[in-house]
Amino acid sequence: MTRTDEEIHGPGTGGLLSRDGLPDWLGPVDRAARTVRPEQLSRFLPPASGAGRQSAVLVLFGEGERGPELLLMERAGSLRSHAGQPSFPGGALDPEDGDTADGGLLRAALREAREETGLDPAGVQLFGVLPQLYIPVSGFVVTPVLGWWRAPSPVDVVDPGETARVFTVPVADLTDPANRATAVHPSGHQGPAFLVASALVWGFTAGVIDRLLHFSGWERPWDRSKQVPLDWRS
Repeated sequence: MTRTDEEIHGPGTGGLLSRDGLPDWLGPVDRAARTVRPEQLSRFLPPASGAGRQSAVLVLFGEGERGPELLLMERAGSLRSHAGQPSFPGGALDPEDGDTADGGLLRAALREAREETGLDPAGVQLFGVLPQLYIPVSGFVVTPVLGWWRAPSPVDVVDPGETARVFTVPVADLTDPANRATAVHPSGHQGPAFLVASALVWGFTAGVIDRLLHFSGWERPWDRSKQVPLDWRS
């Protein structure tokens, strides 16, 4: 089923989304966001009971010296969960973000990105929302919010206790077959991984990137038998 403009700009978005002026290269991402179904993104979907803490991440596309790129951050190694793991900026919905039915999750994605990276939300154009996904280990129901970094602003670590570094990764590196692998968790779970920017991107973040590349038509054939074992503490 294709989501219509009315559905995308209706309940849950608060009128905060706009496709006006997007660069042509973001067209495939925009189309993928409007047509992809939840089960095409992950087998971990929100519980039918409605359980889970509402949260959002900002999947921010910019244009750097090597073309399209994504903004990522690396969580501090001292954190109790997902320590040292690269991720999108994001976090849980706060009361100040407002109701989920009126754009609260979009505001949460921008607020968290500002708090974690120093990003100026005024330079970000939100243009799409992916279906909600679920992270069983933490109980978070996550909404990936897609943004175009229309007016880039300086970004860096804001709180070293939460973030180790902030960096961008060229999409060309993410699609390079040499940088792709299958991450193998000690539990036996396997999933996509990217070895980029001196980091191993895996888990939820890698899964979202993998599906976006696939449904945007950017994915290049890669060796899925190439495995990277994860530490037992992951």
